[in-house]
Amino acid sequence: MEVQFTPETEKKLNALAMQSGRRTDDLVEDAMAGYLDEVAQVRAMLDRRYEDLKSGRVKPIPGEEVFARLRAKSEARKTEPGS
Repeated sequence: MEVQFTPETEKKLNALAMQSGRRTDDLVEDAMAGYLDEVAQVRAMLDRRYEDLKSGRVKPIPGEEVFARLRAKSEARKTEPGS
């Protein structure tokens, strides 16, 4: 497989390879492996959340209520002593 990077990204990758003493191929392989693991974890979490909503174990909060809660928290922080 061949991967094309922007000149700026390639420059950063080459600099990191020189600093670490590792090959650029190894750095890219490690980065992709970590990224794919993270994507798989997020996907599994989203699937669980969807199943929780679908089964009724969790009730959704209407969007306006969420925004109202966030606005209230923001206002409360503004009036806290030391803010």
